[in-house]
Amino acid sequence: PQNSTGENGFCFSQTLDFSHPSPPPSKAGRTFDIPRGREACSTPLSNGTASAGAPSPSDSCAKPLCPTAPGEEETQSTEGIKYVSAEGEELACGWGGVTPGRLQLCNTSKGVLFFLCVASFLQGMTVNGFINTVITSIERRFDLRSYQSGLIASSYDIAACVCLTFVSYFGGNGHKPRWLGWGVLVMGLGSLLFALPHFTTGWYEARSAAEVGICGGNQSLPCTQAASSLSSYRFVFMLGQFLHGMGATPLYTLGVTYLDENVKTNYSPVYIAVFYTAAILGPAAGYLVGGMFLNIYTEIGREIDMTPENTLWVGAWWIGFLGAGAASLLISIPILGYPQRLPGSQRYIVMRVSEAHQLKDGSHKKASDPDFGKTVKDLPGSVLLLLKNPTFIFLCLAGATEATLIAGMSTFGPKFLESQFSLSASEAATFFGYLVVPAGGGGTFLGGFLVNKFKLRCSGIIKLCLLCTVSSLLAIFIFFIHCPNMPMAGVTQMYEGSALPGGHLNLTAACNAECGCRQETYSPVCGSDDIMYYSPCHAGCKKVSENLRNGKKVYHECSCIENTLLPGPGEAEAGKCTSSCAKRPLLLFFMFVVILFTFLSSIPALTATLRCVPDRQRSFALGIQWIVVRTLGGIPGPIAFGSMIDKSCLLWQDQCGDQGSCYIYQNSAMSQYTLIAGLVYKVLGTTFFIVACLLYKPPDPESAPGSSDASEDGNCDLQEDKPSLTAEEDI
Repeated sequence: PQNSTGENGFCFSQTLDFSHPSPPPSKAGRTFDIPRGREACSTPLSNGTASAGAPSPSDSCAKPLCPTAPGEEETQSTEGIKYVSAEGEELACGWGGVTPGRLQLCNTSKGVLFFLCVASFLQGMTVNGFINTVITSIERRFDLRSYQSGLIASSYDIAACVCLTFVSYFGGNGHKPRWLGWGVLVMGLGSLLFALPHFTTGWYEARSAAEVGICGGNQSLPCTQAASSLSSYRFVFMLGQFLHGMGATPLYTLGVTYLDENVKTNYSPVYIAVFYTAAILGPAAGYLVGGMFLNIYTEIGREIDMTPENTLWVGAWWIGFLGAGAASLLISIPILGYPQRLPGSQRYIVMRVSEAHQLKDGSHKKASDPDFGKTVKDLPGSVLLLLKNPTFIFLCLAGATEATLIAGMSTFGPKFLESQFSLSASEAATFFGYLVVPAGGGGTFLGGFLVNKFKLRCSGIIKLCLLCTVSSLLAIFIFFIHCPNMPMAGVTQMYEGSALPGGHLNLTAACNAECGCRQETYSPVCGSDDIMYYSPCHAGCKKVSENLRNGKKVYHECSCIENTLLPGPGEAEAGKCTSSCAKRPLLLFFMFVVILFTFLSSIPALTATLRCVPDRQRSFALGIQWIVVRTLGGIPGPIAFGSMIDKSCLLWQDQCGDQGSCYIYQNSAMSQYTLIAGLVYKVLGTTFFIVACLLYKPPDPESAPGSSDASEDGNCDLQEDKPSLTAEEDI
């Protein structure tokens, strides 16, 4: 080989003499396994240089790493750079024959990272942000129970499980950007479909307390069959979520491997961490923006005498889905234009060091065959290779336990805060967003940064995951404490102040017996005695006015409320009583710690999965991992948490004798169920990481197939009786 000035990514300190056709391995070092191009070289190492007419850093691998045999042709690219490629790859960015010159500025790993970050941001904002934020409003608007809304959330994971095997297997060996682009487009269609029920249903009619709530008012509330027909819209929401799941499937399998293939090995965790950080910031933005939309009444432009604090209020839940759907359709266009591999990416394939788990029977070597995994007949063999990899299996199981908690808490976390701190739905969503932004986003990026900073190998990465899981396990004991329920007459205590037997309601008392109050009219008010009442009618209120300071309704002459200052009936204000829980800062801090360490292990766990399998199986391995994670974690997580939260319900909506959504939860029971679930899954996750670390068998440094030996920073090191050959540091 000729001396190089560093133009092609390699720097030779002196000329290497490989004059013998086949020198002994002990003296010449190991050969490079080239995935594309020639299958074998007559010399252990041969490196071409870019032609003098094209001195571009992106053309570093312009010539084949092996000399062209007589009689064989070289494919000539449009820029005059020679490649040996069985497929004659087109490396320009564009759509078919349309390849604008300025567009090639984005044809880099950073350009791909930007567009994939936007796509993952939109996916996270929609699926894990907007949906979780508006879940309470959708339950109220369409008369759904928590387990039904949990089923809507799980439809995303069901779709992903159905598509993952097909997408990861064939997409992994196909044109990844096209799979990614079409996936983002389908995801956008799912968002638009999710907003459709708002436009196909009638006006939301909420009977306000001013109309039927005060004592002696017209309490008639006709029963209709509207509830049962509205609840059927859950199937439309499930279909929208199904499209979300189909579209996002390529994003977190093919997107990750496409980034990993086109950057240096030691920079891969940072790129993937940035990608996943965008996916975490998406839900945080969804919580904040979604909470803002919930302060707008769902029927925009219609006059209403309710405020967001009213439990019958339904915000404009659908606006976010329209915006996210349109943005997804737009961002799919540039992603569809990227080539199958980026220019200059072959240098990273050459320099890659295998850390795949070594099977005792040596069957892992089959994955290095260039023709393996390109047809359906190799699918069983690919699955079998992964199933025989114990490190991979236990990393998948550990991911499933983490996914269960993440899916459950992200779906019902705002509802937990809403109940514990007596907040409105929009306030709870905003609070949860403030937790997720620094904890989830910061933890995700920090995890990838630590792997790169300390240049951890596969076993060290698994130990880092173990440390994070143990830390979050200790922090989860905070759920031993909880905020007490705000006292509510007839629900948590009797009207005269005595304790009410659990599970029993007694909303009628002597003070409101003549008011003819109906249980269907739920509009809580906070009395001047700091006790909540089911409605102004149940508080015995006879007059209503408006507070000019905050716009809330104030009810007077409430016979069930004692006036603490003057003799006679007291007053009440619309909405829940404000909670003054002294444990709120402590609870929020440790929830922050749990979220931080849970997400801190996500990128290291993903990096360990990519490292412990053969290179050609990476996309398929991620697909199988996502199937395990979603089947055992993502799908049952929201359903289990929803059923668990339903068990802690104190007050159910009464719709003409039928049970609707839950109005009031018992905070102590909710905290206990969350603690039990958290302990079980965190202990299981800790166990799985320990087993994965113990069973991992790294490749023998003297016989690592398909790669050269490498130092920790990714530089090649061929120091066996030969001059050193180092890789030039570049990004």
